[in-house]
Amino acid sequence: MSVQVGARWVVLDIEGTMTATSQVHVVLYDYARPRLGPWIDEHGQDPVVAEAVAQVKAEAGLDAQAGTAAVVAVLHSWMDADRKATPLKTLQGLIWSQGFARGELTTELFSDVVPALRDWRGRGARLAVFSSGSVAAQVASFSHTTSGDLREFFAGHFDTVNAGPKRERASYEAIAEQLGAEAGQVVFFSDVPAELDAAAAAGWRTVGVARAGEPFAEADFGAHPVVSGFDEVELGVIA
Repeated sequence: MSVQVGARWVVLDIEGTMTATSQVHVVLYDYARPRLGPWIDEHGQDPVVAEAVAQVKAEAGLDAQAGTAAVVAVLHSWMDADRKATPLKTLQGLIWSQGFARGELTTELFSDVVPALRDWRGRGARLAVFSSGSVAAQVASFSHTTSGDLREFFAGHFDTVNAGPKRERASYEAIAEQLGAEAGQVVFFSDVPAELDAAAAAGWRTVGVARAGEPFAEADFGAHPVVSGFDEVELGVIA
């Protein structure tokens, strides 16, 4: 059954919405896990890395002089728990960016994603991404996909640093402000009901994405319209 929605801006979640959850939890996590320690040691003078490490120590209650092994142990535990911790996402993003640049990583999107993106953008919609993964990781991910370089499709990228937590209304209000859009002009696609609830609370239009085999395939999406793929969406572009 198709869902009709009108919007000027289409904001998209990634994991479980455009890519399989396994793309992150298996492919990307397995790539980053053994590289976290070496990356911290080799790039310790990088202000971004140094700040991320300091945040890990502060959030985990580690001593400021704690070594790399202790920091990595915390990061691995956060990965095991799928914790959306900003310093973890920052470090993973740096590692993944290098992996994509070297051709060691490739993003596999669901088959209905790219045709929909092309159609929506071709009809005048503007596209953006809101993911718990860092902006750097998002950009890198879309630079090397099974459908080529898709970076030109997106006019904005948002994460927990430049927007805020994905389950809080204020994050969606901040994104709308940065996009220069009224809340009713934006539609958010996500597989997580709690994220859709937060977006709706901010006045956004919402569409739940319940893909077969994904963790939220059988979730209760409440009043949010639901599709099993982007090919079920009829988007009307608001001028």
